[in-house]
Amino acid sequence: MGFTASLTRLSPSSLQFSPSPSSFSSSVHVESSLSSFLHTGSPLHFSLSTLSGRHRRSRNNFVIYAKKRSGLEEAMRIRRQRELQKTVPVAVEKFTPLRRGKVSGRLSVPDEIPRPPYVGSSMPALAREHQIHDSEGIAGMKAACELAARVLDYAGTLVKPSVSTDEIDKAVHQMIIDAGAYPSPLGYGGFPKSVCTSVNECMCHGIPDSRQLQDGDIINIDVTVYLNGYHGDTSKTFLCGNVNEITRRLVKVTEECLEKAIAVCKDGSSFKSIGKQISEHAESYGYGVVDRFVGHGVGIVFHSEPVIYHYRNDKPGRMVEGETFTIEPILTLGSIECIEWPDNWTTLTDDGSPAAQFEHTILITKTGAEILTKYES
Repeated sequence: MGFTASLTRLSPSSLQFSPSPSSFSSSVHVESSLSSFLHTGSPLHFSLSTLSGRHRRSRNNFVIYAKKRSGLEEAMRIRRQRELQKTVPVAVEKFTPLRRGKVSGRLSVPDEIPRPPYVGSSMPALAREHQIHDSEGIAGMKAACELAARVLDYAGTLVKPSVSTDEIDKAVHQMIIDAGAYPSPLGYGGFPKSVCTSVNECMCHGIPDSRQLQDGDIINIDVTVYLNGYHGDTSKTFLCGNVNEITRRLVKVTEECLEKAIAVCKDGSSFKSIGKQISEHAESYGYGVVDRFVGHGVGIVFHSEPVIYHYRNDKPGRMVEGETFTIEPILTLGSIECIEWPDNWTTLTDDGSPAAQFEHTILITKTGAEILTKYES
């Protein structure tokens, strides 16, 4: 999982350069292509797999840049807004606003457990190569993803009123290291915990803390494990106690969006078909599809190409048999715009409306897609 890639689009005149990590997102790094970008409008190359909401805050040595929004992208965005306006308005349910609790210290990992290369170093670049596996690689991915799925299933059993997200983090951490794996989020760009816990209006990248879950909350738990050199990445939104029907439906439809997106995946399919499926289903219920965070290739490297857009787009590229990537749509009852806490990770809807997310790592086959993080308890 754990870390979605986020993209902000700016015109050349408003291109901003500012240090900031953003949890599990991809940042665009300015290289020699900057000149080309400014003069021709060609896209900048990605070089970071972490971005956050609006990228307005800074953090040590991490530079986040943006891609220019093309005329076509802008037209599609406007069309998407108009289509949403035609749908039946959704009654926005708001929770008591989230407040940061106390964040406990970083948990230790036994020395004998291998670490991903980025631990203890600067933010890793988004790898430009698609991760296409041979039979050995597929076996490695299946093992990592199966563990991630089991951990997520276990984490879900802990979701109850009065349980803190810090308690969930500690339990997840222990289960991962007991399996001889490393919790991929821990130390990724400075992320201080082993799992992401995003409650209610938190879109993604929530840092576990002392806040106790309340009856009626929803919580996305995002688990990624690093096992024998491979990352397995998955997340799910869980219901805590008696959740109102409006929010329950948001959660259900978000999961359906992921399922519909996976259903169109196979060797030779276009990546843009993913965003089309998600947008059509979400908009039929009047929900917003967050466009700042994306899915990504995953395998030996935590974040790589392809970048998976969850909204309507006209991006090029087709899927190839043997490659693995995540699909992880975020839907909201209200605004798709976001704000970011000073921790540079926690990203919330700017109107306080709830958000839900589901994520799977999939393997592309000749005839379809195999869900590697599917787990039946």
